[in-house]
Amino acid sequence: MSDGPQAHGAITAWQDDSTGQNQTIAVIDSGIDSDSPEFAGRIHPDSQDVAGSRSVDGEDDHGTHVALVAAAARDNTGIMGIAFDATVLALRADDPGSCAGTGTDDSCSFFDRDIAAGVDQAIASGAKVINISLGGGYPALVLRSAIGRAADAGIVVIVSAGNDGDGTEPGIDPDQPDPFAAGLVDAGNGNVLIVGSVDSGGGFSGFSNRAGDYADTFIAALGEDVCCVYEDGELLVETDSSGNRFVTVFSGTSFSAPQVSGAVALLAQAFPTLTATEIVSILLASARDAGDAGTDTVYGAGILDIAAAFAPQGATTLAGSTQQVPLGDDMVISSTAMGDALSGASQTAVLLDSYKRAYSYNFGAGMRQAQQQRDLHDALMDSGKRVSAAADGLAMAFTLDRRSVRDGQGQWARQLSLTAEDAQQARVLAARMAFSLAPKTTMGFAIAEGAGGLVAQLQGQSRPAFLIADSARGDLGFQHRGEFAFALRRQFAGWGLTLSAEQGEAWLGNFRRAADLARPGAEDYPMRRFSIAADRRFGSLESTLGLTWLDEERTVLGGFFHDALGASGADTLFIDAGAGLTLGKNWRAGADFRQGFTRVRRSAIIASGSDLLSTGWSMDVVRHRAFQANDSIGLRVSQPLRVASGGLVLDLPVSYDYATQSASWSKVPVSLAPTGREIKGEIAWRGALWSGSGALSLFYRHEPGHYAAAPSDAGVAFRWTRDF
Repeated sequence: MSDGPQAHGAITAWQDDSTGQNQTIAVIDSGIDSDSPEFAGRIHPDSQDVAGSRSVDGEDDHGTHVALVAAAARDNTGIMGIAFDATVLALRADDPGSCAGTGTDDSCSFFDRDIAAGVDQAIASGAKVINISLGGGYPALVLRSAIGRAADAGIVVIVSAGNDGDGTEPGIDPDQPDPFAAGLVDAGNGNVLIVGSVDSGGGFSGFSNRAGDYADTFIAALGEDVCCVYEDGELLVETDSSGNRFVTVFSGTSFSAPQVSGAVALLAQAFPTLTATEIVSILLASARDAGDAGTDTVYGAGILDIAAAFAPQGATTLAGSTQQVPLGDDMVISSTAMGDALSGASQTAVLLDSYKRAYSYNFGAGMRQAQQQRDLHDALMDSGKRVSAAADGLAMAFTLDRRSVRDGQGQWARQLSLTAEDAQQARVLAARMAFSLAPKTTMGFAIAEGAGGLVAQLQGQSRPAFLIADSARGDLGFQHRGEFAFALRRQFAGWGLTLSAEQGEAWLGNFRRAADLARPGAEDYPMRRFSIAADRRFGSLESTLGLTWLDEERTVLGGFFHDALGASGADTLFIDAGAGLTLGKNWRAGADFRQGFTRVRRSAIIASGSDLLSTGWSMDVVRHRAFQANDSIGLRVSQPLRVASGGLVLDLPVSYDYATQSASWSKVPVSLAPTGREIKGEIAWRGALWSGSGALSLFYRHEPGHYAAAPSDAGVAFRWTRDF
């Protein structure tokens, strides 16, 4: 391999099967070694001498070396060019006799009329790029007119900047491109690029003319110590006085230009709808910045970067639509209920960049799983000074010092609800008020709290308190916070009917952007809950049956799906059933079950079949007055809400036809059901301790967070509180 492909990132293009195949690079120069194995089978049949009637085999090696840099074969010997599968159209334009016996191009003469003839032949032969590694004075009209015709034909013209950078050539300004190059740009209507030279470290070559006033059409490429010199089709290997053998190299902007010509062939093969002007624009825009920031008068746009040129530029959209897909954003953030469902996800679609170039994009790479909840941390954190008061027909509770939603480690804490079940671990987060409207009618309001605690208070049900293992009742499967809640309960002949509504926020289970790490709280989106629940006591049995409609404005069971996927929220119907049974003196057993049916709102991308089924359950047994008058000890086993089956069905473009510039679409399933299943177990004691309140728990979590690969979590939690 020569130095150019590695220096300029051509390997990225090769890995994408872009090698210059079926692309023609016209080299207007001093001919070519037609017997060289580096061009075997790839010299265009239209190759000819445009300055006379000679063969294309030149009297010097300049044209051969230029062609080698652009298109030397991949044959496991010698060097390899940037576009090693491209066809070379060799157009010999040196004035007959001017190169004889020199071995270099120093005394070769080229006339504008002959170069123009070469340009016209390149147009006729369907070349995609013309390489002119020549220089001299400002080109004559005949050549400028030919360059104009090439531009009109959609051909990119590459010209070397000149080798007068040392300032020793009389009348030549080294801070400007060679006048010959400048003239071709003036005639090229945006399709001509001037190429200067850099060394292997990116330093601008001292011999190279600089960008000057043509910085906007100037790019730099490797032209110093380029490997390798050939002699009679073989690598030239020399031996110095010490006996060291080395391969001879060459330098000059003549050899930086074909690096760019090869890049043009790679782009033309990979993206056949690109125009010449677009290829020039892409190469300039993707150039690696060097010298002064931005476009400057030395490097121009910068150094050729083929890998960057192959990357999407500008806004990216789904092929066949106007829906933008920002590549820097995460496409999906799962929720706790989805666990490890997105582990190893790989869903691909075709995107178009601003140049209408098609790319296969793996949405799976932009899918992130929810962080596991820190149950122990959340259960033990102090939520501030709590006070409550009650009188006939009225109950109120307040938190006087609400802590931040996040702790110092950047993790968010779970909201502490106001259910009777949680009364031992935390009372309130803001304010709650319940009052009697009539003997059989009660009403309640809550601020900064969900409706679950309010409903439990109005129902007056006795439910045990646990630190880690939550009840399935009210479990949404994701972190959330209530802003305002309302509940109304009415008793009818032994039955209780409770209506409730809640406005709140669904918190995302992970960060979408690095900048979110500095946010004071998790990214959140609006949600609403509306519930109806019936309850009745049959002797020692308490029973409840309820329906809840969850309206998520932007999320799906707490999961985030980018606008590019057409996400517009979801509707979930939960069915809840629960029972509590008094088992003799001071014993109680209970069970709760929740079944959820989620329908993701359809769009142009989210297709039918985008539905989820979720379940959660809990079972417990508690003994009151176990060791003292007001204590309790209990055992609970539970499964937090988990997606049991289903997911999204995305209608995505999966292939693209450049000939018709149209995409083929297919339905791509995205399962949101995890393989892991979290099971929690907890033994908990609550009671009076040391003039305060104590809580002790032994807990075990199997596959925490519904992650099959997650290690089990077990431990002991102790909390002691005292109001002052």
